[in-house]
Amino acid sequence: MERKWTPNRTMITSQQRPVFVLFSRIVLGAVLIAASIDKILHPEAFAEVIGNYNVLPFGLENILAIILPILELFVGCCLIFGVMLDGSAIITAGMMFIFIIALSQAMIRGIDINCGCFKVSVDNGGGNIGYRRIIEDIIFLGLSLFILNRGERKWELYPKT
Repeated sequence: MERKWTPNRTMITSQQRPVFVLFSRIVLGAVLIAASIDKILHPEAFAEVIGNYNVLPFGLENILAIILPILELFVGCCLIFGVMLDGSAIITAGMMFIFIIALSQAMIRGIDINCGCFKVSVDNGGGNIGYRRIIEDIIFLGLSLFILNRGERKWELYPKT
């Protein structure tokens, strides 16, 4: 009797999953930390970038320009070190969802501005909004949801929120 080869229905095995989760945590955490550094160093320029989206009432962009980069730095460190992963993944997913909405509405409205994703000024290497940034944020959203649904809790210092 000949045995047929049947494909594995799961893409990632249970032995591979913790490794992919750790890799996702490190990548997403590094991205958030890298994105926060220039914003923390130049909050006034970041507030202008936020104001260019024309979605927040006047004055809130200043508060957001101070809080968001610190939140990105904190959540990025939590993801890398495995501290409060459930909460960090939920916050990251929420941020990515809001970033996708903000970028999409600006593109639909035809606003050609610096996205403020990693650098806050075009002179400093910042990029304009576009499909590439939206796709990146969708990938990061997927990574955060993958971390949230990680199953086995390995390589975590303080896993519960």
